[in-house]
Amino acid sequence: MKNFIIICFLLLVGHQTVNAQKALKVYVVRHAEKLTGDPKEKDPELSPEGSERAQALAKELKGQKIDSIYSTNYKRTKLTGFPLADKIGISIKTYNPDQTKALATQLIANAKGKNILIVGHSNTVLEIIEAFGGEKPVKPLTDDDYDYLFTVTVKGKKTEVKTSRYGVSHHTEGGEAKAMKMNK
Repeated sequence: MKNFIIICFLLLVGHQTVNAQKALKVYVVRHAEKLTGDPKEKDPELSPEGSERAQALAKELKGQKIDSIYSTNYKRTKLTGFPLADKIGISIKTYNPDQTKALATQLIANAKGKNILIVGHSNTVLEIIEAFGGEKPVKPLTDDDYDYLFTVTVKGKKTEVKTSRYGVSHHTEGGEAKAMKMNK
């Protein structure tokens, strides 16, 4: 009986150690370009460029085995995540942008070993990264920053943030838009 208890204890400790070593990987993006023709429209859909960017995001993340996609309750954020959700056959979950700390805490506690996409806004993306324990990797996002893809990896108490870009560059140089595909 004593040996049985010792074996059970060792299995329990080993299982907890394995779970503690699993990393949570969170991809964080701002919604893609939105329609701007009607300044009174509070919930615009994506522009044609935004639809292309949403497709580029799906292509960029297709091999990452995304387990869940979170979006605020706006058309532009949902439509940014939809092509990937549709491609992999999952539903988009909504979150309150005022509750990013609670979302991060919940995911850190319950989603070890998972890959998550969170679609936010120019004024929430960096807050999301900080909620997971990361440092802001760039200056505050501007209205032209649609092509950032932040990868936040949480393993134990350590958080790593990587910055890349996807889709067509949305930034300008010398007044001319660059139309160059950005790859990792």
